[in-house]
Parts: sequence; structure tokens; C-alpha cells
Amino acid sequence: MSIIAQSISYTHPDREVLFQHISFSISAGQKAALVGNNGTGKSTLLQVLAGLLQASDGSVQLSGRHYYVPQHLGQYNSQTIAQALGVAGKLQALHAILNGDASEQHFTALNDDWDIEERVHSALDYWQLQHLDVNQPMADLSGGEKTKVFLAGILIHQPQIVLLDEPSNHLDGPARQLLYQWIAQTKSTVLVVSHDITLLNQLDLTLELTRQGVTAYGGNYDFYLAQRDGQLTALQAQADEKQKALKQAKQKARDLAEQRQRQEARGKAAGKSQSLPRIVAGTLQRQAEQSTAKMKAVQSEKLDSLSADLQQLRTQVQEQHELKIDLRRSDLHRGKLLVDMQAVNVIVNGHPLWAEPVNFQLRSGERVRVSGRNGSGKTTLLRLLMGLQEPSEGQVIKAPFTCLYLDQEYSAINNHLTVLAQLQQHNQRHLPEHDLKMLLHYHQFNAAYWNRPCAALSGGEKMKLLLCCMAVTNHLPDVLILDEPTNNLDLQSQQVLTNAVRSFEGTFLVISHDEYFLGEVKLMSEFWMSE
Repeated sequence: MSIIAQSISYTHPDREVLFQHISFSISAGQKAALVGNNGTGKSTLLQVLAGLLQASDGSVQLSGRHYYVPQHLGQYNSQTIAQALGVAGKLQALHAILNGDASEQHFTALNDDWDIEERVHSALDYWQLQHLDVNQPMADLSGGEKTKVFLAGILIHQPQIVLLDEPSNHLDGPARQLLYQWIAQTKSTVLVVSHDITLLNQLDLTLELTRQGVTAYGGNYDFYLAQRDGQLTALQAQADEKQKALKQAKQKARDLAEQRQRQEARGKAAGKSQSLPRIVAGTLQRQAEQSTAKMKAVQSEKLDSLSADLQQLRTQVQEQHELKIDLRRSDLHRGKLLVDMQAVNVIVNGHPLWAEPVNFQLRSGERVRVSGRNGSGKTTLLRLLMGLQEPSEGQVIKAPFTCLYLDQEYSAINNHLTVLAQLQQHNQRHLPEHDLKMLLHYHQFNAAYWNRPCAALSGGEKMKLLLCCMAVTNHLPDVLILDEPTNNLDLQSQQVLTNAVRSFEGTFLVISHDEYFLGEVKLMSEFWMSE
């Protein structure tokens, strides 16, 4: 039931090295988190552990049956629920036997798993999926339903080791509570890749994946943060000391160079005055030149070493510091009626989306959470509010206001632009290109990203790029609307977003099931969407 990774490395097919010589272990029954910035390879590492990808070096030992819950679920759209769960063959064999077909192949396929159908139905019931048929295609399901299907697979297969990649993404509040409850009760060994801080605080071991490898912290996420704060202080102190030593070394090098120049000048003067025999003067000059060259080499090596150490420390400090985004005060006076939705409904497939028409008002300065179960129409409400969609019934009355909408598809990103061009498009502060590149690098977009098309970015990377765009614009919105903003966003960037939203003094609406994030952003009210 343990997990042991010994010096494993992974290289992409394009020969880009993602991580090298990573070693760690998780004991039987232990519950661990794998954290790190977007792009460090957390999901890839999880797939290597699950045997879905082959490490380019090293070895993996999983001492027990394992089960993997993937993050990206679109690749299963062509399968039925039963196929995605890996039980289609057994269910087919069971039904054939029950219908009188006693072929040996059916008994072989079933492998004495006579209660498989009962376990499937029980697992789907647990995850509130009793309305689904196992022969339904996965393509018909919402993101939350797909996630819950794979979580149901844990109860069906009863593994000893469970690998979870962003398991709370797309889950509504009740489903997240079920997930937290299962993790608290399970005896299985669990490794979770997640940006859900509530979930991470339930785990008793935190593994941080960085470019330097994996570091283990013997506690939950809050413990890990406290340890990281201490490390950041120590790193900053080391960087300050290295900066001081480098300055002193440079001054010493200048002093020595001046001293040698004076000595060489005296030697040349002595030679010209014929006070020394020519052969002696030449020998002394050569010795002085050799001594100077040797001294320069020693000083250069020392300066290079100090500079390299300082750069490494600065990089480590920079990786831990947070980007600051200043969302300034809106010009609208508080309490102004911005949106008045009267008896609104939307017809979907010939039926009203809401059993009761929606009446909703939004006033300047309010901070509102829009809540409801998966499929209750929360995103539709936001689209109606912004005028991106017209109601089938009722009316939406709007006052003039500016709005920034960060949706789940990151549609504010122009996929045809490069990363740098996208940032330049929002550069209303007219920062020079060098500063823009520094900002991108500071937010984990190194030089390899600058000319990469935005279409090639992951969801988390697109959200981080939007945060960078917000940092360079002068015209910030009257209304900020976020739809599941923390999905796929690494923990450092979540903190950047949280701090920015918390300080925003305009009007704020959010759809989120991330209770930790919601608790940090100073909400004033909640609007519940009934189905």
C-alpha cells in the first residue's frame, strides 16, 4: 500500500526535460498532497506513478492495487460510463449469464465478481448519480458529473492506493463535502494533486514539486505555508549576504587592479630609467604580468561564483514572492442600481431552465456569491446580467457600467495571439517590453513562453496570464465577475487572485465552490439558484 519513487525523470517527446531524479515515498495509509506551480509536472508525475506514462529514468513501486482519477475528462467522451469505469465487460458478461448464456468466456470475463452491478449502483448512488444509466455516453455529462463518475470508480474497484488529479474541480458544494468525507474515512493510501486548500488541509503530508525536485513537509497545507514563510525569510537573508559579499569582492578586485597598475607603472619606469639591467627589468615585468593575470583569474572565478549563487537565491525568492495586482476603486457611487432582472427565464430544449422565474438586483459596491448545484443555471445568470444572452421571458434592465468577466473558458484570452502580444494588448500603463517580460517571468512564464500562442496554454496558465494583464491595465472595471476562478490555478496564483479581489472596492460577483477562497474575499450576500 506504499508508494516509492526512486530517482525518476521524465522527458517530453520533444526532448524537453520536465523533471529529473525525483525521489520520495508515501507510507501505507498515508494521505499526501502534491503541490507546485503550474508547469512543474504534477499531473505528469501522477500519470507516471499510475503507469500511464513511462519515466525516462528511475523506478516506481506501488505495493498494492491502484486507481487513478484523471483531471482532464474530455478524452473519455467517446466511451459509455461503464467503459470509462472499466466495468463494461463484466456487466455484459453478468447479464449474458443471467440470461442463460453459459459460455466459458462470460465466466472468465466476470471472474467471480458477482456483485459488480450492485457495487456500481451503490457507488453511483453515493456520488448522487442515481439518475444516470451506465450505458450513457460520457459526452452527455457535465464536468461535475464526469468527475463524480470517476470518483465512483474508487468505491467500485476498492483500491489500496488512490491517485487523484484535481478531484474537486467542477464539483458543487455537496459533492465536495462527500469527497472530503471519503478522504477522512478511507484507509487507502492517497496522493492528491489539487489547488483546493480545504482539501489540502485534510492531508497529513505535503510534497512540493519544484525545478529543484521534491521537498516533503510533514503536515497539511497550512503547515507547509508556515514552513515556506520561514524559508523565504532565510532565503532573503542569504541573498542579502551574497549581495553584500559580491559588492565587497568587486571593490577588492578594483583595489587589486589599481595596485597592480601602480606596480607595473613603477616597473616600467624603472626599466626606462636604466636603474635596472634590461634582462632583470624584463623578468620583473613578466612576473608582474603573470601575477596580475593569475590574480584576475582568481577574482573573476570568485565573482562568477558569487554572482551565480546570488542569481540562484534571487530566483528562489522570486518564485515564492507574490505578484501584486492593484484593483482600484470604481468611480460609481455605492448603492447605484446596475442590473434589475424581472421575472426572467430561459428556454432550453423546449423547457424553462428555472422552475420559478428569476428576480435579481445588483447594486454598485455589492459583493455577491451566486450559488446552486451543478446545472442550476448559474453561468446563464451571469451571461444575462452582462447582456451576453437574451432572456426568453421577462426583462433585464441595465445601467451603464464597465465589466471584466473571467469565465471558465478564459474567453478574455485571444488564442491567436502570443503570450507576450496578449500582455502588450493590455499594456495601458505603457511599460517597456523589458518590464513586461520581467512580469511574465515573475509569474512563471519564462522566455520559452513569450512567443508561444495562447491557444497552447493550459487553463491555469491562461488565468495566470489574465492576472498579468490586469496588472498592466489602467482602466479596471466597475464590476468584476469570476466563474470558478480557482479551477486549475496553482496555489501561488490563487493567493495573488485572492489578495486582488479582497482589495477590490468595486462590485463583485463570483461563482465558486471553493469554500476557502470564498471565505477570504469578503462576500456580503449570496443568491441561491434553485433548479
